Parts: sequence; structure tokens; C-alpha cells
Amino acid sequence: MTRGLPSAGGICAAWAAMVRRRAWAVAVLAVIAVGLSGLYLARNLAINTDTTDMLSADLPFRKHQSEIKHLFPQDSDTILLVLDGAVPEQVDRAAADLADRLRQKPQLFGPLYDPAGDPFLRRNGLLFLDTGELETLTRRLAEAQPFLASLWAEASLANLFNLLRQGLDGSGGQPPAAFGRVLDDLAAVAEARATGAPAVLSWQRLLAGGGAEPAQRLMVLKPPADFTTLHPGAKPIAALKDLRKELGLGGTGPVRMRISGSLALQQDELISVEQGMGLAGLLSFVLVIGLLVLAFRSLRLVIAVLATLIAGLIWTAAFAIWAIGALNLISVAFAVLFIGLSVDFGIHYVLRYRERVDGGQDNAAAIDAAAGAGGGGLALCALAAAISFYAFLPTDYVGLAELGVIAGTGMFIALAANLTLLPALLALMPARPRPPSPDGTAGTAGWSRRWIEGNPRLVLAGAAVLLAAGVALLPQARFDFDPLNLQDRGLESVAVIHELADDPETTPYGATVLAQDLAAAREVSRHLKALPEVAGVSSILSFLPDNQAEKAEIIQDLSLFLLPSLSAGGGKGATGTDNAKAAADLLAALDKAAAGSDHANAAARFARALRAVGDNAGGDRGLAGLEAAYLTYFPDAVAQLRTALAAAPFALEDLPADIRARNVAADGRVRIAIHPKADLRDRAALDRFVAAVRGLAPAAAGTPFIIVEAGRAVSNAFLEAGAIAVVAILFLLGVVLRRAVDVALVFAPLALAAVLTAAVSALAGLAFNFANIIVLPLLFGLGVASGIHLVLRDRQERRAHHRPAGDDAVDPAGGAFATSTPRAVWYSALTTIGSFGAIALSGHPGTASMGVLLTVAITLTLACTLVLLPALLVLRAGGKGAL
Repeated sequence: MTRGLPSAGGICAAWAAMVRRRAWAVAVLAVIAVGLSGLYLARNLAINTDTTDMLSADLPFRKHQSEIKHLFPQDSDTILLVLDGAVPEQVDRAAADLADRLRQKPQLFGPLYDPAGDPFLRRNGLLFLDTGELETLTRRLAEAQPFLASLWAEASLANLFNLLRQGLDGSGGQPPAAFGRVLDDLAAVAEARATGAPAVLSWQRLLAGGGAEPAQRLMVLKPPADFTTLHPGAKPIAALKDLRKELGLGGTGPVRMRISGSLALQQDELISVEQGMGLAGLLSFVLVIGLLVLAFRSLRLVIAVLATLIAGLIWTAAFAIWAIGALNLISVAFAVLFIGLSVDFGIHYVLRYRERVDGGQDNAAAIDAAAGAGGGGLALCALAAAISFYAFLPTDYVGLAELGVIAGTGMFIALAANLTLLPALLALMPARPRPPSPDGTAGTAGWSRRWIEGNPRLVLAGAAVLLAAGVALLPQARFDFDPLNLQDRGLESVAVIHELADDPETTPYGATVLAQDLAAAREVSRHLKALPEVAGVSSILSFLPDNQAEKAEIIQDLSLFLLPSLSAGGGKGATGTDNAKAAADLLAALDKAAAGSDHANAAARFARALRAVGDNAGGDRGLAGLEAAYLTYFPDAVAQLRTALAAAPFALEDLPADIRARNVAADGRVRIAIHPKADLRDRAALDRFVAAVRGLAPAAAGTPFIIVEAGRAVSNAFLEAGAIAVVAILFLLGVVLRRAVDVALVFAPLALAAVLTAAVSALAGLAFNFANIIVLPLLFGLGVASGIHLVLRDRQERRAHHRPAGDDAVDPAGGAFATSTPRAVWYSALTTIGSFGAIALSGHPGTASMGVLLTVAITLTLACTLVLLPALLVLRAGGKGAL
């Protein structure tokens, strides 16, 4: 062994002897420490779900984002309510009822921002139309004025049918040009009603000449979130779900309300992470227990290792909260990482101990000897693993740096627990000696080991071919740094965001630019609109329509013509007999029109639908139900029309205070929102948009810039951390092993495994992301442990072969591979794979991808270590097949 390790082994043996003699005291102190740590955790545990906070606040894009958040705090930690329905009037009524209920509890829901329901904007909505659109609408309403006035005077089915009949036979004057579309709309409602569907007529669409696309309403809440709890938005979100159920907005009725926004996303993601990591932790623990039973075949040894593992896990968790304050969506994985790695120390220690006990040593001597022979290797493995975690500390990736602090320190906690608590438990629960196994190498023994050691050149050639193939596939590796893709699309809040991303006006991938004042905002907006990558821009200036005087004059002329006929209504309703007679008369007129007129097809369709309704005796499928379907929302349309005809020119200072505050900061700076033309979920389109906007506005912020800049920061952190980990571990191994060939033996399987991991990810379409990019740097720190154990044990055994046999002598024919160390490596890797594989079952895509990639990496590392390393050891020793 090297000059450093015997001293380390001696220290470990002496420490184990001291712990063993005070086993009860150590166990009691450990229980007290676990209890205090658990109590501290229960009172202070917190998780930060903001993915942006995972990167350094000193990065330029983070500074720009923070500045906008400071100037417009009303946009942070919000809840977005999305109301969908087939009929605009139904959505409007549902939104009005919901708004009334929300405003009754401001202490729970906070202020409500409902631009579509704002009285000022509803009153002046016609001013926002283009002049041509307004003139078209005016002509349409002028044509419909006699019809509207008559129906408003008596809103009954009989009157509606009579007016339609008059339009068809010409007795009421020339029908409007859009009369065919009116008949089609009425027919569609009648067809649905005849089948029992609850269809209703939208007068808004009928008067505006619009299509039949679904209506949508967006409302924003900023509740007083409680950030002292693990779920800051839990109370308002729970109340919203109760209110949704109470108002019948759950999706079974005509209007559906869905909950999203930053606060809901954090809430859903936190629950997803908690459930996923809870399941992963449980499965990981169960798998570890099963593998320990297979490895030890002793309940006492399993209990000793598990108790040590649980104690170390609780101590590490307490340290994490004390040192960091809160876990993030990446550092929360430390628990499963700890389970998979800490148990490795216990396996190596216990199998060495088991080897001594089975060899005839008494319990005390076996404990001390296991610590002396393996303690130095365990310390070296812990240090190498810690280095790989700590390598992220100098980078801008704060999320991984926090995991590095927790997991890196956790390696030392695990080492201390396995060199202190574990020996004490072994002293209190000694293992019974068993007959020696004919082959201590378990899974690596037999023909496979003999074949590998007999054909090392062939193994090396195969490894070279795999390395070349892996390198060829490296350019196909893909990086995906869109934080939205790390979230579960099955969650309501995430599904809503993806849906909104399909519309340039509502997409969360918009950008934001700050202008110094209104004049600058006009100039910047003009240049931004000219970019081919930009669909449009909006700012406070978007709330100031152009040509207001001209539009107001058009609206005033229309109001003088239309309002008097809509001033009174509610005449005497018709009876069922009146409705039936009017329906029969209308059918005769429809049949005549279907025989030959400009609206023949529409008339024939409406006639068929009306007869289908008439075949129903009554109820919702009959004429009574049809009357409600046609006329329920007619008063709403008239009321909205009367409100819109009161529009008058206004200035920016006339806008509601809430709208001004959301677009102009207190210092006068103006916020400009930039809407992309392409779908920025496509990486090429995203890069083009960011480059184009940044060319005009270097300080632009928003999701597109977060994705691009965060991706660059993470990639740099990955390269930096990887370089630090490799160099630091190489230096450590060089100092400790003192032989370049031994360092190469440890690193060769890792290099091959790293290349193959990237190649497999490319072949499987598994993209690297914010969460799983940690895998490759960690592969060197975690995978190096197997090589260290095998190389050191091989050195020990081959040296023992050249000295007189003693207590430490083991049959050296196969070097390390004739001892229990390969068995320990095998089961250590299996427990690690089981732990990381459990993460892959998480419902959270980010943590699941980390579990998948970690499982692939550790599996390949195990395979490379147990196949390539034995061949390299044979070649080094000059054995059969040596080069």
C-alpha cells in the first residue's frame, strides 16, 4: 500500500476499537442526535420551487428579470384563472359570478385583475376596432335594427319566428346579406337541442358576424401567499377549487375554470416532487433492504447498516436545512442519492467484516481489522464523491451548487456514520460465523471472470470499438433547458400553460423590454414591430386607440339610430299555442325558400332541425326548450351593445389605475411586451427570436431569454464542474496511489462509461436538462469508488502473496477478484442503481430524467468496471494475454 494509506488504516482501526469498547454510549448518543435533527427538520423544512432561482442572481439576465419583478410586483406569485366555454355569454356570466365571489374575500384571494370584465374597457371596446371593422359592424347593426327593435319589444319564440318568416317572404323588407348565416346558427342550436344537447344561441357572435370558436376569459389573482409554509399558495388554491365546484365550473357544465399561474405551477410542481421523491425514497429503501439481505444473509447485519443509513440521512437533511435554508427541485434529490451512496460504505465495511468473521477471527478483531483494511479506501471514495459534488460550487448553477454542498457534506457524514455508528452496532449485534464460501466473488466469479482474465486483449479491443462508436454518437446528444419541459404535462396548471403557448397573444414565451418613457416606448415599439420574428408588441400605448375622434363620431351616429329602439323592452310573452303556430308558419316559409332562394341550403337545414324539435312533445327538446336556447342571452347582448354605444374618446390618464400600474412603473418607465410570431418551443425559432430582439434591446427579459441564458450558464457549469471533478480526482488519486498506472486503471472504465452514457442518451432521445446534467460530473466521483476499492484490494492481495501468510493472507490467485471486494462492488452498484432507478419512477419529469440518466450511468460504470478493469489488471500483472 502507499505510505499514506497504512496510516489512515491504522487511524481507522484505532477509532473502530475505541467505538467498539463504548458501543452502548455511541448508540445512545446517535439516537439523541437523530431525535434532535428530526425535530429541527420538522420545524424548518422548506422547498423552493422557482427554477429561475437555481442560477446565480449575478447573471445579467437574472438582474434584468429581478428589475422587472421589482418594478411590477403585481405580476409575481400570481394565480391565473382560465374560463372556457362554447358560448361567450355563458363565459361572461360565469366570470361575473366568479368575480363577485372572489372580491368578497380579498384577504384570501387578493386583488383581481379582469381586463375583459373591466367596465371602462367594456364601455370603450368599440374604439379598439379598426375604422374599417367599425364601419362594417355599423352597417351590420343598421341592417339588423328593425329585427332587433321588434324582438326587443317582445322577446318570445313566436315573435322571433315571425320576424324570420317575414325576412324569408319579404314582408319585412329585404333580408340582410348575412341572413343565411343567421339561419345556419339557429339550425345548429336546434339540431343540438333535438338530440338533448344543452346548446344555446350566442347573440354576441350573431351580431358581430363571428365564427363558432370557443370563448375564453383570463383572470389574474395575486393572493397573500404564505411563504413561511411549505405550500405558500395552498389556501387560496384550495378555496378556488372549492369555489369551482360550488359554481359548477369543474368541466361538466357549459363553462370550465382551470387554475394556473406561477403560484399554482409552484404548488403543483412541489406536490409532484414530494409525491415522486416520496415514492422514490420508499422504493429505494425497499430495494436497498432486499439487496442487503441478499448480500449479507444476516438480519443483524442488515439492521446495522440500515440504522446507520437512516441516522446519516436524517443528519444530512438537518445539515441541508441549516446550511442552505431550503431545498430546491434538484437538491431535494439528495435523499435518494444519499441512500444509494451511503449504503455503499456500509456494504464494503460489513463484507470485509463478514470475511474476517467467517475466516475465524473473533468479533472485536474482525471489526478493527475491517476498519483498518478498508477504512482508507472508504475515506478516499468519500473524498472523491464529495469532490464531484463540490465541483459545482464555483459555477453559476446555484441549484446544483446547493445539491453539491448537501450531498458533498453528506458523503463525510456517511463516512463518519459508517466508521462510528456501524462498528458500535456490530459490537452490539455480532454476526455469527459461517462456513467459508468456495468463491467469494459472487456475481463476478465463475466462467465470466475466467474468460475475461484469459482474454484481456479481446476485452480491450471490444472496449475500443465501443469507445469509438460512443464518440461518433456524441454530436447527437441534445440539451433541453426549457423549464416548462421539466414539469408534468398531466398537471392542470402545466397543461394550461402549454395551451396558452399556442397563441402569440397569451404565450408565456413572450419577452419584455423597459423603455425610459412614453416617447421611447413608441420608438422602441416601432422598431420591434418591424422584426420578422415578432408578431406584435403591446404596452400602455396599446390601451390608447388611434383615430378616436373619427371612431367616436361613427359610434355616436350608430347610437342615435339604434339606442332609441333598444330603450324599452319586455313586451307580453307568447303562449305555447302562439309558438307552435309561428313555428308552422316559419316551416312553410323555410320550405319555400329551400325550393329556390339565395339561402336555400340554410333554409333547408333549419327546416329539418325545426321539424326534429317539433317531434318532441315538450321539455328541453321541444319548442319551450328551444325558446330558452334562442333567447336566454339576448338581453345580455342588448345590454352589452347599449354599454358599448356609450364609448367616448379618452386619454392615458383616464385609464383605470390598475391598468396603468401594470404597464408604467412608478419611476415612469414603460413596459413593452413582445409577442413572438413562431412557436418558441422550437429551439431554432427561439434562438432566432432572442437574437433579433436582443439586437434592438440588449436588456430584454422574459422566458425566451431565461431559457437561452440559463442553458448557456448550465452548459458552462457542466463543463466547469466536469473539469474540476476530473482534475481534482486525478490529483487526489495521484497523491494517494502514487502510481500513474493505478490511476489509469481506476479512470479507464469511467472514461468509457461516460462516453457510453452520452451515446445511450443520444440513441434513446433522452435530452440533458437542468436536472440530469449533473450525471456526467457525478459519474466520475461516484464511479471512481468501485475502481478504488478493486485496485487497492488487488494491491493488498498481491503484496500479501509475497510475504508469509498471516491473518491478512487471502488466496491471491485472482488478486482482488478472489476476495469479497468484487461482491461488495457488485451489491454497492446494485443498491445505487436501485436507488437511482427509483427516482426514474417520479411523476416529475425533471427528477425522473435525472433518475433515468443516473441509472444508465451507474449501470454502464458497473459493467465497465467489472469487465474492463479485470482485463487491465491482468495486463498490468503480465498475465495471460498481456500485451
